[in-house]
Amino acid sequence: MTRKSESKLRAGAYASSVGAALLLAACLGVEVAQAQAIMRTPTISVPSRTPTISPSVAARAVSIDRGPRTMTTARIPSPRMGPAAPVLPYARYSPNLYPSCTAPYRDADGECLAQPNAGGDGAGKSGKKSAGKGRGNNTPVALNQRIFAGEFVAEIDGALSVAEADQLARRHGLARIASENFPLIGATFGLFRITDGRPAETVRREFAADGSVRSVQPNFRYVLQDQKSSVPTEGDPAQYVVAKLRLPQAHTLAHGANVTVAVIDSGIDAKHPELANSIADNFDALGSAEGPHIHGTGIAGAIVAHARLMGSAPEARIIAIRAFGGTTGGAESSSYIILRSLNYAAEHGAQIVNMSFAGPKDAVIERAIAATAARGLVLIAAAGNAGAKSPPLYPAANPNVIAVSATDQQDKLFTASNRGNYIALAAPGVDIFLPAPEGKYQMTSGTSFSAAYVSGVAALLLERNYALKPEVLRMTLAKTARDLGSPGRDDLFGDGEADAFAAVMAVPANSSTPVAAASGTTKREDGQPRRDEPGIRAIEQPSLSSTDDKSTISQADRPVRR
Repeated sequence: MTRKSESKLRAGAYASSVGAALLLAACLGVEVAQAQAIMRTPTISVPSRTPTISPSVAARAVSIDRGPRTMTTARIPSPRMGPAAPVLPYARYSPNLYPSCTAPYRDADGECLAQPNAGGDGAGKSGKKSAGKGRGNNTPVALNQRIFAGEFVAEIDGALSVAEADQLARRHGLARIASENFPLIGATFGLFRITDGRPAETVRREFAADGSVRSVQPNFRYVLQDQKSSVPTEGDPAQYVVAKLRLPQAHTLAHGANVTVAVIDSGIDAKHPELANSIADNFDALGSAEGPHIHGTGIAGAIVAHARLMGSAPEARIIAIRAFGGTTGGAESSSYIILRSLNYAAEHGAQIVNMSFAGPKDAVIERAIAATAARGLVLIAAAGNAGAKSPPLYPAANPNVIAVSATDQQDKLFTASNRGNYIALAAPGVDIFLPAPEGKYQMTSGTSFSAAYVSGVAALLLERNYALKPEVLRMTLAKTARDLGSPGRDDLFGDGEADAFAAVMAVPANSSTPVAAASGTTKREDGQPRRDEPGIRAIEQPSLSSTDDKSTISQADRPVRR
């Protein structure tokens, strides 16, 4: 009995030990399975760009616990790594002209407001509660950057004498800075300034209620569309833009002779060798005594340079309209001055108007642009340098205007260039070699210069066929453009990069109707069908989910009848 009992005890102990071992193995097996599951290759969304792997990475340590999983990388400096590539001093981009703001701070035109809309964005916060909190603190600053504080542009009764206009202003605590009749829009406008320190909105309401006042709006601010100005220097005269636009080939057929381009900009150095005998007329809308400016001189050079450099239309005539004052790259203008400038261009024989500046949507300027287009002038503007998150800037976003974005030597979009379904064309605008005041030269970037090159190409087409209508000219530029990015029209390049030679070839010299496409054009016909004709553009807020994706166009504005 004793041996049987001992045998049973041994068997029980053995079974217990085996069971414990199996239980321990099972536990260990579970832990190992968990570790293997964690260490499996995860599904990671990797950009299409091939990543650069640094040789200095020596080892990677992975820590695993039951909380959030983290991965740390140990990096050991490598003595074999060379210095970083130098950054060129002129490769700087402008900051956003108007600080970005969130959806509840935008109006129907995409502009920033001083406080949220009454309806908000569904977050359940009213404008009153949001004022002075978070992002709301920055909004009044953004608003002040868009207008000249305490100033109004008002349409007044044209029958009023100067004395009566002054009396009208005094009745409302204002001073009349200037006023005149504008034949372009058949109205009299004045510039008024608050003198008694009252709130602007109060003054605006009272002034608008006067029987002698037709409309009142703020005096909006406009800025030139180049990067921060650098010191003008001598440089390599080689211009990659010449080959990109195929200017030598185009100039075998046209040079822009007898075509007049109004350049609404800052002061132009008419004595520069590149601009000799090209300035046909001057108008100072500011009434200032400032000298030439680096921006205006560069814009004129992009169009008519003909000495060391080559403009896109070297024999065109320039009406130099000074609308921007200041001695730096940040020269500014206003609604009233831009109105004076457009009026002068339309009244003095301009066929093309180059507008290398941008600002907010402006009712007075929209009215002036519509009247200018109705007279048959070609209007071309810089898309803007406010970047991918900017709302549409004006006048480029006006449907009567050809909006131009900027590309670099590798046909990539300029980092600071605006995007949107209002973009019509692209043209070189990065590291552009241009004339500067006092016989110097500059290397600069911006959509300003892209627009200027396209203005010159338009001059070539008008020399080729003086009777070419603006909408036909626009369609010719679009159909002959060299497609960039993915096939078809997009929000970055519009219909593609301008091709001067293909465009000139598409316009028969003795016919007012251009052919559909030029021989030798580089436009890709295998792309997706056009979502809209070049003369029909949508100006809604573009999708900003990705700069590489094509945005969907859901609304179109038909072109104004001319």
